[in-house]
Amino acid sequence: MTENISVLGSTGSIGTQTLRVCEFLNVKVSALTAFSNIDLLEQQVRKFKPELAVIGTEEKAKELRLRLSDTSTRVGFGLEGLCEAAAIESADTVLTAVVGMIGLKPTLAAIEAKKNIALANKETLVTGGNLVMKAAKENGVKIYPVDSEHSAIFQCLQGCPDRKVLKRLILTASGGPFFGRRYDELKDVTVEQALNHPNWSMGAKITVDSASMMNKGFEVIEAKWLFDVPVERIDVVVHRESIVHSMIEYADNSVIAQMGVPDMKIPIQYALTYPNRVECETEQLDLTKISSLTFFKPDYETFKCLKACRKAIDMGKNFPVIVNGANEAAVELFLDRKISFTDIGDLVTEAMSSVSVRDINSVDDIIETDILSREYVSQTVGKV
Repeated sequence: MTENISVLGSTGSIGTQTLRVCEFLNVKVSALTAFSNIDLLEQQVRKFKPELAVIGTEEKAKELRLRLSDTSTRVGFGLEGLCEAAAIESADTVLTAVVGMIGLKPTLAAIEAKKNIALANKETLVTGGNLVMKAAKENGVKIYPVDSEHSAIFQCLQGCPDRKVLKRLILTASGGPFFGRRYDELKDVTVEQALNHPNWSMGAKITVDSASMMNKGFEVIEAKWLFDVPVERIDVVVHRESIVHSMIEYADNSVIAQMGVPDMKIPIQYALTYPNRVECETEQLDLTKISSLTFFKPDYETFKCLKACRKAIDMGKNFPVIVNGANEAAVELFLDRKISFTDIGDLVTEAMSSVSVRDINSVDDIIETDILSREYVSQTVGKV
């Protein structure tokens, strides 16, 4: 069980809920990091009294130092600060909840410092799955999934001591705000509509990813690395109620599901208390109030991002990095109202056949592919 934690991305949705769990469990906090929300970060530092606080830029770090001059908390900034927070000596667990590929290097730094990882940053395994899992094995580090779907599978697998009888993983997806619509019906959706998720409260980028089902595509890639299961044995079903968080199927066609109200405190807490279970500050599931649970096949033709992710992990090499980089650039353009919603999937798909293919042997290979993928999107949009 976690006794001391470093929280990377403490002011976001997962980060703030993690700190609530830490308070409930009486887990000490060694380090907190944020990209730009200096006001909330200051409040968190004063409450949890970490050794280190990290903010995105040097300018904001100077301001934060002034604000915290009456405390003993050190202040860092940027990627270097993130890596320092990830490797801080006093923490036994690092929760990575930063958004985007920036989470890769700090996660590797934490692994090299032999910290267990509570993983909530999708892009880490999407872009660097092979490198991360290899490093974790070499350093004897455990990676505990925080995403509700991967946590559900992880929990279900506790009753599966013999992996030979595991037939398939079944990831559930809410379907987002545009479930049931066709491709042509999505061209004119607004940013506000894309950010209106039916079940979960998340940051802007991940909410758009959920609307495009890129989020679920990333989870397919993550599941391949986390559970060492080939992609052809990982299925996706749309489950609108978000009560069944994911399932596993055995060789005898028995299916085991993990269920609960849609509340991220459950998977966060399990990652911090594993292998123990303790009481949780969350609502009890009452199936009589739900009355019915529904399941549908995903629409791979409308939601091109999901299709692109399955193709990318199947093709291997740097294709998942291409998909991730192109998506990050495209989502940013969509949020800035410079492209349409359907342009996201189109640009990601086109990038896969336009960015040079290479093997991934180092972080530098990932970074170079990421840069080329983003450049492809910006240049393509600039020509329109």
